[in-house]
Amino acid sequence: MNTESDDKPASCNDCVHYFITHDADFIYGCRAFGFKSQRQPIFEVVAASGQDCEGFQKKECVPK
Repeated sequence: MNTESDDKPASCNDCVHYFITHDADFIYGCRAFGFKSQRQPIFEVVAASGQDCEGFQKKECVPK
């Protein structure tokens, strides 16, 4: 569910499911799909499915 505008692809850095792991071999993680990777999860999703990430949920910015 890419809630970004159609001309801008989903970015893991903007997703609530994205996290950095403590695993030096697989530093990037995706909670939506339950995997860790050596590169940003969006690249793994696109490589496996040929489509944009369906699990993308934009982070909400909380004003200070």
